[in-house]
Order: sequence, then C-alpha cells, then structure tokens
Amino acid sequence: MTPDLLHSEAEEDLRAAVRSLLTDHAAPSSVLAAAESGHPCDPGLWQSLATGIGAAGLLVPDKLGGQGGSAREAAVVLEELGRSVAPVPYLTSAVLAVTALLGCDTAAAEVAAPLTALAEGRRTGALAVPLPTAPGAHRPVTVRAEATGRGRALLTGQVTAVAGAAGADVLLVPTDHGLHAVDTGAEGVEVTPLTSLDLTRPVARLTLAGAPATLLAEPARARTAVDTALLTGAGLLASEQLGIADWCLTETVRYTGERRQFARPVGSFQALKHRLAALWLDIASARAAARNAADALATGAPDAPDAPDTEIAVAVAQAYCSEVAVRAAHECVQLHGGIGMTWEHPAHLYLKRAKTDEIALGTPGRHRETLARLVDLPGPPG
Repeated sequence: MTPDLLHSEAEEDLRAAVRSLLTDHAAPSSVLAAAESGHPCDPGLWQSLATGIGAAGLLVPDKLGGQGGSAREAAVVLEELGRSVAPVPYLTSAVLAVTALLGCDTAAAEVAAPLTALAEGRRTGALAVPLPTAPGAHRPVTVRAEATGRGRALLTGQVTAVAGAAGADVLLVPTDHGLHAVDTGAEGVEVTPLTSLDLTRPVARLTLAGAPATLLAEPARARTAVDTALLTGAGLLASEQLGIADWCLTETVRYTGERRQFARPVGSFQALKHRLAALWLDIASARAAARNAADALATGAPDAPDAPDTEIAVAVAQAYCSEVAVRAAHECVQLHGGIGMTWEHPAHLYLKRAKTDEIALGTPGRHRETLARLVDLPGPPG
C-alpha cells in the first residue's frame, strides 16, 4: 500500500492547536529559564497539552479513556515539541509507557487502570529501560522479581539512564518474570537524577530494593510489548528530530537575513546560501522519512506492529533523521556566529536535544544494521 505522506485536515488542526500552546507557554526563552532552574518539566504546560488538547491519550482507544488516534497524530505532536524542545514527558509517557501498556492485556484491571490514568493525563509514566536501548536489542535483565502471590511481587535491581523517571508517577519495569508496574512513591523505590547533556529531557537511575509491584504481563508477552513500545518510540522520535531540524533551519535563515556585513545580509553570500540550500534538501528528505515511519506505524496490522515493512520504515527514518537533526543544529550554531556560542541563545538547547536523540532508542549505525538485515543487504566484509 502506498504511504500517505500528506497531513489530513484533522492533523493540521492538531498541529495548529499544539503550536499555539507552545508558542504561548514554551518559547525558547522560557525553556532556557526552566533549564537553568534545574526543574525543566513544566507541569502546567504538560496538563494543558495532555488534558486540554488531549495529546496524552492519542494512542489509546476511546473505550479506555483515550482519543483513539494513531501514530500519525502522535507524530504531529512530537514534531511540534521538537520545534520548541518543550520539556514535557510526551515521548516517555504518552508514547513509550502507553504503547507498552497497550501491548499487555488491556481487559485486565491492573493494565486498564494505569493506562486510563495516563491517557487522561492524571498520571505520567515511564518505561524503565535505558534511553539508548534500540528496538529488538538484547536487554540484559537487571531487575529481579520475587512473587508474593495474586500478581504481586517485590522487585530488586537497578536500571540506569531512564528518561522521564524523575517526574513519573508509575514505572513499567521489565524483570526476569515479565513486565511490572511500580509506583514511584512506594517503599523501596529510589529515583536518582543523573547529569544529562539534554537539560530538557532528564534521565535518572532507578534503584529498587524490595519495591512492591503489580504484574502486567508474563515474560513472552512482556518482551513483545516492550519491543513494540521501543519500535513505536523510535519511529515517532524521527518526527521530533524533524521538528528540531526545521526550527534550526528557519531560525538560521531568519538570522542570516537580518545580520549584515559589508552592507549586505550575510545570508546573501553564496557560500552560506549553498549551505542552507543543502540543509533544506536534507530536511525535505527527513520529512518524507519521518512521515513514512509514522504512516507505517499507523497503518500496520494492530497485531503485528513489528512487521518487516514497519521495521524498515522506522530503521530508515531513524538512520537518516538522527543525523539530519544534528547537522541542522551544528549549522544553526555556526551560522549564528558569536551569538550562537552563548548560553543566552537557545541554539545550544537544540544541539543538545539533537545529540541526545541521536543515541536515544538506537544509534543511526544500529538502525542501519537493522535495515541491512531486513532487506538482506550485508555490509562489506571486515
């Protein structure tokens, strides 16, 4: 089936609503001030996005309290969030945690309750895997579960570099006995913030010492649920990277059109025009790759989100969009000259988010390896 890379009227309306909200409440100066304060996540902004617009439940069916949308709508939201580097837990809660829960038995009360709470924006969640974990990658078990009966267990272990854990209400923890839900306020749960390059997406170390937990899925189903969540997250992360690149290009074109040297805008110099034109072409290709990944995730068979076509679309999008976002951020910093090197200008926020996204949910090299395997195109002999 031919992918639809154009946005529908409903998707454009969603984009307009999210952009308007972010323009009013997540301007670069506001994001920078929040990052300096050490408390980047804006609860008010998240509530407006999650409940006011309903973005938290886009991927959740209506009957479970969500909006019944698809990855295409979620991609629109992430593109706008990338354009503003807004410090909200959309990727970690509304995408990764929600998709992992959807992979469990949603008819069971222990799954439906947290899923509905996340969809309605009453709680936030995080999938307790290291942020660099790629879809389909081998995940060593670092948390052990001791069953106590009736679907309850005590968890012991540690997971590092968990994005979104610091502000989450519930953690979805893969263990040797399946996937478990843990309340962050429970006894035996310690969430330690770590120093992160990206100040707008903090990571933390999760330490569990006999923490009470609820079993959500047995090992086989848990592995599938987590893999599906990682694949969905990687595919939609490409849209965030597209938003980063688009903002960097737009801001750089604006600045070079205003900054003057030798009585001319520096943007009129041929060398700079060529660099910006090349970047525009890269971003146009990235837009096609990101939208193709979102469409593949949205239109793939519900019971087979890891179908080869979907995996190929995600691998292509991540392998390409990751590097385009970093290149666009580099150009933004360099072509702003001296001001681009200062803390006061927001360019460094986009560079840091782009560099962090480059390793999040798999590096470009890892996704190229996946793509080579899927299309049976081995690399050159070593």
